[in-house]
Amino acid sequence: MNRANLRIDIGRLMNRLDRLAQVGAIEGGGNARLALTDQDKDGRDLVIGWMKALGLTVTVDAIGNVFARRKGRKDLPPLMTGSHIDTVRTGGRYDGNYGVLAGLEVVEVLNQAGIETERPITVAFFTNEEGARFHPDMMGSLAYVGGMPLEEALAATDRDGKSVGEELHRIGYAGPEPVAKPSLHRFVELHIEQGPVLDREGVTIGAVDTLQGISWTEFTIKGTSNHAGTTPMRLRHDAGYVAAELTTFVRRLANEIGGDQVGTVGSVKLFPDLINVIPNKAVVTVDVRNTDEARLKEAERRVATFAEETAKAEGCTVEAKRLARFEPVIFDARMADLIERTAKGLGFSVRRMTSGAGHDAQMMQRVAPTAMIFVPSVDGISHNVREFTSPKDLEAGANVLLQVMLDLAG
Repeated sequence: MNRANLRIDIGRLMNRLDRLAQVGAIEGGGNARLALTDQDKDGRDLVIGWMKALGLTVTVDAIGNVFARRKGRKDLPPLMTGSHIDTVRTGGRYDGNYGVLAGLEVVEVLNQAGIETERPITVAFFTNEEGARFHPDMMGSLAYVGGMPLEEALAATDRDGKSVGEELHRIGYAGPEPVAKPSLHRFVELHIEQGPVLDREGVTIGAVDTLQGISWTEFTIKGTSNHAGTTPMRLRHDAGYVAAELTTFVRRLANEIGGDQVGTVGSVKLFPDLINVIPNKAVVTVDVRNTDEARLKEAERRVATFAEETAKAEGCTVEAKRLARFEPVIFDARMADLIERTAKGLGFSVRRMTSGAGHDAQMMQRVAPTAMIFVPSVDGISHNVREFTSPKDLEAGANVLLQVMLDLAG
């Protein structure tokens, strides 16, 4: 068969997506498979079963990353694709999962067509991409490329004090393979956009050539608890007030810097959390992102300065703890060109674009030429049970991935 005529089987891909979505299913059609939970183990077991059924050689490394290798004619550095299968607490069925299962669908198409590629192909999924249970996010891929010491990753704990290392052993995914900088030919990741751009513009394929830098900081503000009725406003040391001021400042700052700058306060915890007691402690998380490193640093500096000055004026103290920090990424231009050219050749509308979310691909760019393929998210909704991408768009993205992989794998 002419390789240009090869197409994926959308029914088969949807069936796998639906079956994986049943693992950790929650009301509304979404998923809760937090990293290294029992639900994550069950999802891993299911996907690895499919990998082995396709004749792939499966290995697991010490941080729990899973790699399924298809032989090539030559023992060359492999072309890798993949993503993640862990979710946030109220996740959808496409985020991460689509990229992994589309990779398996590509392998099945090649198997059925009897096509042997020049170099090996590896389909991977990485541990704790979401960062919803352990910090930082993209942990598995970060450790894989040498950006985080294995010992540090294994020692990370969740809110209950359980460590990554303990949970890997508990679910049976503390693999025997070493975690080391890999030798790869290319890495390509297929993903839903998780944003509104493609859906609003009516474009089918995004050729992703840049990715925003990400900064996560946790601020702990300490004041003095006192009676809510008897303490005059001028005599208060209200940690909750400082937290509220910081929250609104992050929004004002994002609008002031403008451009690609975004800012989010995603978690605010007040103590002792009583209606008639002035909070003596507040814990606030701030997420700022930008495609420009200088502007990202400006946002970080101004957030930190505001937190310190506002706390001091209220008679409180503040401590900052960095949870994650990744610089903006520029993906390989030739890879992005190939994705754009392939999409157009298949008759799909396509645009170059930036990813506002973090992905394993941003780590892989450190060790191999990398780019991403996006397909639309309806209404830009993700990390939500209402996350949806039409089967037609899922099929289009997977067919672009198929042809790109054929080109790169020889």
